[in-house]
Amino acid sequence: MAESRQELVNWVNDLLLTNITKVEQCGTGAVFCQIFDSIYLDVPMQKVRFDVNNEYQYLNNFKVLQSVFTKYHIDRSIPVERLVKCRFQDNLEFLQWTRRYWEANFPGHEYDPLSRRKGPVPISAVNGGGAGSSRPASRNVSAGSAHGRTSANTTRPVAPRVASAPKPRASLNGAAAGPRRPAAAGAGPGAGGAALTAAKERVGELEKENSELVSAIDLVESERDFYFQKLRDIEVLIQTAADQLGDANGELADGVENLDVNKEKEDANTNSTHAQLVREIQTILYSTTEGFEIPTQEYETEETF
Repeated sequence: MAESRQELVNWVNDLLLTNITKVEQCGTGAVFCQIFDSIYLDVPMQKVRFDVNNEYQYLNNFKVLQSVFTKYHIDRSIPVERLVKCRFQDNLEFLQWTRRYWEANFPGHEYDPLSRRKGPVPISAVNGGGAGSSRPASRNVSAGSAHGRTSANTTRPVAPRVASAPKPRASLNGAAAGPRRPAAAGAGPGAGGAALTAAKERVGELEKENSELVSAIDLVESERDFYFQKLRDIEVLIQTAADQLGDANGELADGVENLDVNKEKEDANTNSTHAQLVREIQTILYSTTEGFEIPTQEYETEETF
């Protein structure tokens, strides 16, 4: 049976001591990274950023997550392009799968999420973070269902303060936090958002260009090695044939008195040797190696071997 969105949010908050309020907030990739860190304890959390607020920065977190999947041969594709949009359905499905994977693979050891990520999650790291003041209470509800997370329960002595905390915050939010939110909301679609979009497009173009250049270099190096080996094989073959012809000429000089008698036979042998040499050279020239593809372009320049 699939977990509801609130069950998943509570589970994440309880496991990681975060304060998220929506499944969509997992779209930064940071939450997914730390869930897998709770299993394997070796995710490079120093590379994971919780204080990010745009898709381009989210991609760095998903690169870390992909490296974990590769290292542990996790046969599941990460729909990065959909997750970074922070849409509900995409993140819900991936979080549900992550929860099932965690339940099947979590070894039951103690896990200290604050120590692993070097402190609490910044409020700016989550959308609508200021509204999460009531989350600690829900953590305690789901704490009993966590498998083997005794350290998580022992690090939550602040829970009794929750009852008095919302009232002061409510008065602060009404006076100070209220004006901040419109400013943050208006920053996205304005000039900053347009500049970010242009920068992302430029980065995409440069990455594509870089990929094409790398492919071109690989092709050139492959062709260079291929034809160099051909020439080297021909060189060895010609040298061997030259040595054999030299030996034959030496023997012929020693028996010059029989030159006229054996001339016809020698000519026939010479022709046969030359024919064999040509065939062997052609074999080398037209052979290929595994993984090498002869270019399909037709060149007008005449090749001479």
